[in-house]
Amino acid sequence: MLDTSARLLKLLSLLQSSHARPGSELADRLGVAPRTVRRDIERLRELGYPVQALQGTAGYRLGAGAALPPLLLDDEEAIAVAVGLRTAAGSSVVGIEEAALRALAKLEQVLPTRLRNRVRTLQQATAHVAATGPAVSPDSLMALAESCRRRERLRFDYASPRAGHSRRDVEPYSLVSFSRHWYLIAFDTDRDDWRTFRVDRLTPRTPTGPRFIPRPLPYDDPATYLAHQLSWGTWSYQATVILHEPADAVADRIWPGMGIVEAVDARSCLLRLGADSIPALVWMITSVDADFTLTHGPPELTDALRAQATRCLSAVQEPPHTP
Repeated sequence: MLDTSARLLKLLSLLQSSHARPGSELADRLGVAPRTVRRDIERLRELGYPVQALQGTAGYRLGAGAALPPLLLDDEEAIAVAVGLRTAAGSSVVGIEEAALRALAKLEQVLPTRLRNRVRTLQQATAHVAATGPAVSPDSLMALAESCRRRERLRFDYASPRAGHSRRDVEPYSLVSFSRHWYLIAFDTDRDDWRTFRVDRLTPRTPTGPRFIPRPLPYDDPATYLAHQLSWGTWSYQATVILHEPADAVADRIWPGMGIVEAVDARSCLLRLGADSIPALVWMITSVDADFTLTHGPPELTDALRAQATRCLSAVQEPPHTP
């Protein structure tokens, strides 16, 4: 059985989770009787920790606003936080690198020596490449996030490389970070359809509009919808091919944003993809390294695939025999 001090620290660590924990579960985790848990809860309250007892669930959780002395992290949590902060330092959000490194330094100060050494080992052995994507401001991200959370209509000026400058009125749904870019998934009320917007290309207007009732997304989640749009919906040239291999066999050959794979049966799958040119489509389709059948695409794609096949065949034909 844990001694009192160690038990209080472990109890505090358990209460730091985002959900309430029943007293019986806490007793089992600590190896004590439920009445001992209740006494320990009172000790934590006397020390200034706002432990809340939830009515009807017999559960406990740590209230918001607690000023916690030592940071209670196990080995895996400490490494996860360090990796997260180091990754954030290389993100495309303006000013976040310095803040992330400051937070990492503070983390080291409050960790026990053993964990501090492990975090420093990780820090010294890793390097990161500075973000090459367009920068976005934290203020813009927070403004968009607030509109998503409050379900408030959003107005902004948008600079599209194809359509030029426009003013948009949308119902914001979610922010998605993808390949060093930030995207806003929203329903465009003027166009009566879902749209994706690059955050670095928009400038929010104030004030925000009235609240709205959320609509169901065309796909299961924002990330899947964005992947579909980036690989299919926004390109000038689009194609669909049947790959004569199972979906799980080719999944690791389809990089994010390249295309959408849909299983057909145990031996084949559909690949939907798009590009800004016909040669790019030919390269993407053939790079999957699988037998395929073209089922949809512009007429030029058929001619380009035949030309590519002829070119490859000519490259490996034996030269004519000369006596």
